[in-house]
Amino acid sequence: MELVVSEVSHDFGAVAVLRDISFRVAPGEIVALVGPSGCGKSTLLSIVGGLLRPGRGEVAAVGAAPEGSFNPLTFVFQDFALLPWRSVADNVGFPLEHTRLGAGERRAIVADALRRAGLAEFAAAYPKQLSGGMRQRVGLARALAARPEILLMDEPFSALDSQTRDLLIEDFLRLMDGERLSAIYVTHNLEEAVRLADRIVVLSKRPGRIRDVMTLGEKRAARADSYIAEHQRALWSLIRAEAAEAEREIANV
Repeated sequence: MELVVSEVSHDFGAVAVLRDISFRVAPGEIVALVGPSGCGKSTLLSIVGGLLRPGRGEVAAVGAAPEGSFNPLTFVFQDFALLPWRSVADNVGFPLEHTRLGAGERRAIVADALRRAGLAEFAAAYPKQLSGGMRQRVGLARALAARPEILLMDEPFSALDSQTRDLLIEDFLRLMDGERLSAIYVTHNLEEAVRLADRIVVLSKRPGRIRDVMTLGEKRAARADSYIAEHQRALWSLIRAEAAEAEREIANV
């Protein structure tokens, strides 16, 4: 399934947020969205995921969803969004509760998602017993249980310390390489974008427009530190001036 974003624009009242956004996400591709604070990245992700109707333009899925998918477009949130009174297994199984699956089928899907996220031994634990990194693994396992085609990821690792983030990114890359999944990945972290993405869509300051698209030809597993640093510098050169302007605008609100 290919995702096509066509001429999307959006306003919140008198505030222009997005203008004429168009891009595609191919099967198996990770597309990162970067840009200055307030440029509309999270708003765009909400539009793609159907949480918000665009003022103009459209988002379309081309091709059939994968067989057995319960939610082809599935979110992974920054704040984990776990139910604290439910166990890890019950949190992961939450998206399946309103399907027609039998209890045994649901348990099997949950067990598989926990295994793929490295959480099998924590099925009976509760969120308060887990570290931030482990809670984010639960959020990822919950997304996997929905058998998505495309993950919509809004700064999923930004609340974690740097060591935990690096470890989780490595695990995420191994998972993506082993699955037929696509992702749209919103981040402020330019190094993270270069490590993870196949293409990076650079948005301008508000109203967000596509300023540039960086294609990373090197395979993710082969990207050396020097390669990542070079492309991180190139991204920063694209957004630095507008990022400073956006910060001044936010400070004056």
